[in-house]
Amino acid sequence: MFDAFGALGLSVPDGQIYTALVAAPQSTAAELAERCGLTVQQSGKALSRLAQQGMATRAPVERDRYLAVAPDVAIGTLIGHREAELRSARAEMHRLMDAFREASRFTDPARSVEVLTGGEAISQRLAHLQDTTVQQVRGFDCPPYVQDAAANLTRQRKRLKEGVRFRTVYDREAVAWPGRLENEILVGALDGEEARVRTTLPMKMIMSDDRMAIIPISVGDSVLDAAYVIHPSALLQALDGLFEAEWDRAVPLQATLGNGAGPGEPEADQRKMLGLLAAGLTDESIARSLGWSARTTQRRLQSLMRELGATTRFQAGMAARERGWL
Repeated sequence: MFDAFGALGLSVPDGQIYTALVAAPQSTAAELAERCGLTVQQSGKALSRLAQQGMATRAPVERDRYLAVAPDVAIGTLIGHREAELRSARAEMHRLMDAFREASRFTDPARSVEVLTGGEAISQRLAHLQDTTVQQVRGFDCPPYVQDAAANLTRQRKRLKEGVRFRTVYDREAVAWPGRLENEILVGALDGEEARVRTTLPMKMIMSDDRMAIIPISVGDSVLDAAYVIHPSALLQALDGLFEAEWDRAVPLQATLGNGAGPGEPEADQRKMLGLLAAGLTDESIARSLGWSARTTQRRLQSLMRELGATTRFQAGMAARERGWL
């Protein structure tokens, strides 16, 4: 147990005294010294340190006696402090590694690509990427998913408020993924993320400014527990160009937000359907994304096409664009 206390920054005497005080509340320094095989002076100093750290307190009546603060509070606080220190140290490590790679990339091109293995390592690097972005985060989003895609919304919302721009191109299968459109993608868009949709994407990717990109390693339809980290290089410049080309071809998803229809504009449900239709989703995918039945989707689609005077999906999209609906 004392070894565990040491990992939290407590000395052996402090750990001994706290453990004894938990078992024998309202003890004096002398009584605790006898229980722990310490001198009274050692016991008194340990109690003072424990009181300063919020792990012990004096008894309300007999002030020479002490009570232990509940372990879940006392030890939990120590764990929280140490976790914060470790997070800070890890962030500093990543910062130094970025500087190290930047300094060595011209003399050692092999350092331009790094391979991460393990879900925890990948999650930490993704968090570091977003936390250290200065201008913009760009990404390709497509299934399959290994981690909870919604878990990132809080961090993204915080960085958006700090002025970081987020641009994401979603594969149409990502939009059709059950629950993603309403619970994640549109939530992010309402926070300020710029979202567009493409029929297909070449891969999954997230990029920070012009300094780093992370690409999950996949084999067929399976995503391995590993990822490439691309640092400043010709490859990163190529990924930058690829993103911008796909972004220009993609359909804005803002049409699906339904922030209220103006005069002559379609209702919210129709706007959502139009945006998904223009993004290339099938009737089945639209129905799944909006929680409609197949019959309801077909009926509403036919009604909208009649309103637009269109006989094909392409004509419907063009007519909607001409009217400023997309």
